Amino acid sequence: MFTTLVAVLVALALGHVAPAATARLRRFDAFRQWLGWLDAQAPGLRGAAALAVLVLPPVLLLAALTAWLDGVAYGLLSLLLGVGVLAVCWGPRDLDRDIETIIDADDAPTRHAAMRRLQAEGGSLEHDVSSLVEATVLNALRRWFAVLFWFLLLGPAGALGYRLLALTAVSPMRARVSPPSQLAARRVLGWVEWPVAQLMALSMALVGNFDTAWTAWRQAHGERWMAGIAFLGEVARASVGAELREEAHDYTDAGLLPVWQRLPELRDAMSLTWRMLMLWLAVLALLVIAGWVT
Repeated sequence: MFTTLVAVLVALALGHVAPAATARLRRFDAFRQWLGWLDAQAPGLRGAAALAVLVLPPVLLLAALTAWLDGVAYGLLSLLLGVGVLAVCWGPRDLDRDIETIIDADDAPTRHAAMRRLQAEGGSLEHDVSSLVEATVLNALRRWFAVLFWFLLLGPAGALGYRLLALTAVSPMRARVSPPSQLAARRVLGWVEWPVAQLMALSMALVGNFDTAWTAWRQAHGERWMAGIAFLGEVARASVGAELREEAHDYTDAGLLPVWQRLPELRDAMSLTWRMLMLWLAVLALLVIAGWVT
């Protein structure tokens, strides 16, 4: 899908070129105000019903706008809308910068603050390397891959729906909704993210060590039909460990010593994430070239 390829490139470029402006663009202040207004107007609304009222109106409005713009001005307005929506739903911050902040921190308080910032969106809150690897991959899912997947499946409305659901379930914004509504949001989010996590696990196997990823996926019961993405963290930990062992073995065979660097596991997790994203975009480009999608 040409629109998707352009939108992803724009989203990545914005995060690198103008991180501060992009972060402000992705604050979703209007949705935060909508949460507060709805809580004040209907305090008795709870659970799945509240979640539907919170998320569906803006999603349906965007879907109607997308349908209305379809074919207008030779599709240019639809293209711009898709690029804009994906750019806003991407992130909210640049994952590369968050990882580099942890690696380059010169003192423990700065590093721990950066770790907490990374781990705020999911995963273990421990500060060991394995937990950081898991947090890196989970952040990639919630910042990049889930938004991209639902954009491909349902268009701009799909990307917006996922982002609003994630904001309600796992972001600091969840404090504005009742505990039953938070629970409903987390349950729905588990199912919404499950197919994305499966595709990411497959991608990790293809761009890394297939046997290691497959074994970790099976041991973490990734084949089960159940909401949740815990298996993805196990696959990421195993894949990064296997890659570092292979790298050390290659250096040893060549009679060289590995180059010292801080937190090599975290760097490798980020490298693995980038390779997965490149694989997804390469598949999309091939589909566009083949004329299978428009």
